[in-house]
Amino acid sequence: MPEAEDVRRIALSLPDTTEKIAWSMPTFRVAGKMFATLPEDETSVAVRCPKEERDELALAEPEKFWIADHEAQFAWVRVRLAALEDEGELRDILADSWRQAAPAGLQQEHPRLGLPPA
Repeated sequence: MPEAEDVRRIALSLPDTTEKIAWSMPTFRVAGKMFATLPEDETSVAVRCPKEERDELALAEPEKFWIADHEAQFAWVRVRLAALEDEGELRDILADSWRQAAPAGLQQEHPRLGLPPA
């Protein structure tokens, strides 16, 4: 089961990522744009996710994904770390969120990052 330190290590391993405290919690940013946060109790991670996909995830796997009330109008979803299969799943989720925040030029430098295997 991945933990908060795994989130930090994996997020910071992604290109041009920095950590910044905001709202009293760690946030992870690519080129200054936030793509993940570790909410207060550090048992979950909030990541970018298109609203349509987010709603489907929350309905299909409510034990793993949910939408925090204060994030409902934004394209974010929460992920319970204890519900993840392994570190690889966490890496995929963080990389996908990174892709949604990264500028086009940086994505072009890392064309496969966050995409399913071909």
